[in-house]
Amino acid sequence: MTSSTTTRWRTVDIVVASVIAVAFGVIFWAWNLVWSATEGAFTFFPPAQAVIYGIWLVPGVLGGLVIRKPGAALYCEFLAAFVSVLLGSQWGTVAILQGVAQGVGAEAAFLAVGYRSFRLPVAVGSGLLAGLAAAIFDQIRYYSEYDFDSYRLPVFLFTVLSSAIVAGAGGWALTRALAQTGALDRFPAGRERTAV
Repeated sequence: MTSSTTTRWRTVDIVVASVIAVAFGVIFWAWNLVWSATEGAFTFFPPAQAVIYGIWLVPGVLGGLVIRKPGAALYCEFLAAFVSVLLGSQWGTVAILQGVAQGVGAEAAFLAVGYRSFRLPVAVGSGLLAGLAAAIFDQIRYYSEYDFDSYRLPVFLFTVLSSAIVAGAGGWALTRALAQTGALDRFPAGRERTAV
């Protein structure tokens, strides 16, 4: 993106990015409860719980795909994490830092292509990089005392894989679905209904 008009955020960009983030902040709060409630279902292999991790990374990917401006993925992921903390995240304020790390990961994929491609491979890359950032954060913050082979490596891989599929491919599919409704007509994602 070379023109300042293509990188400058419009009021509608800020509003829609904020709506995405706040909606996902509420979803995060609920997903935190789901995470706690499903721990027992994974007693056979606790690292496998990370297969449901990717939902926490959707707003970064979705924000990047919809807004298509520098900082959108980071903004949406950060604000969603912030809202979840305001609603009462069991992880406390550290979730805000985690949201920043995840947002930087999600943003990196869009930056890598110069904010010029918003196709499925970039969305999956955004989810994957957000998952990579999340997995590294978790390894340092939560899992450093666990055995590497039996816990840390599997949870790392499940987190990244879940993020690529759920946040990356899922975020792309959600963008397509929203575009089909006409809700994104003020955005390039909405004007590319047949091309997306």
